Formats: sequence, C-alpha cells, structure tokens
Amino acid sequence: MQKLTNKEEEIMQILWKLEKAFVKDVLAEIKKDKPHYNTLSTIIRNLEEKGYVSYNAYGKTHQYYPIISKEVYKEKYMNTAIENYFNNSYKNVVSFFAKEEKISVDELKEIIAIIEKNN
Repeated sequence: MQKLTNKEEEIMQILWKLEKAFVKDVLAEIKKDKPHYNTLSTIIRNLEEKGYVSYNAYGKTHQYYPIISKEVYKEKYMNTAIENYFNNSYKNVVSFFAKEEKISVDELKEIIAIIEKNN
C-alpha cells in the first residue's frame, strides 16, 4: 500500500464519506483550494493506479468508489507513524499528547477504564 499525498488523502476522505462519486461530486465537496476539474480527475486516476479506488463506467463517465477502507488505511499509517516517530511505543504516543495538552486527565481515565474492561 503506497502512502498518499496530502491532496490524495483529502480526496479519499471525500470518497469514504460519499461512498460512490463522480469527479464533479468530489469537486463539490472540496471547500478551499479547489483544483481544476482535470487536475482532480488526474488525482483520482492516480488513486486508482495505487489501488485505492475503482470505478463503474457509464459511457465515458466514471463513478469512483474506494476499495481500501478508511479503517484499513488508518491502521496501516497509524502503525507506521507509531513505529517511525514513537519507537513503536503507545506509551510514548499518549505521553506526547499529554505533554502537548491534547489529552485531558479525564480522557486518560476513560482510556484506562476501556483497557481494564477489555482485559
């Protein structure tokens, strides 16, 4: 599974949300920095070449849909980020967010409760 560019990830987020879409539908969902229609079409074709999307053809028009789920992508790239930036340690991940004040004590307590419930 190839890593996606930021713009490809943005397009995949839209396709995961819409489930099936024509290029014009994807374009309508982009709120800022809208690419030209042809540029967006090229990005989606690149996603197809990378194995992230497929399509149904209706004459010359294609309706695209994701073939890699958001969950599969998230798991792959979260694991990669944890390996590359946190020495493969979830404790380091949680510590990072605590130091950055991105997670509260109450949220940490909720996490601990979830872990205790599942063990």
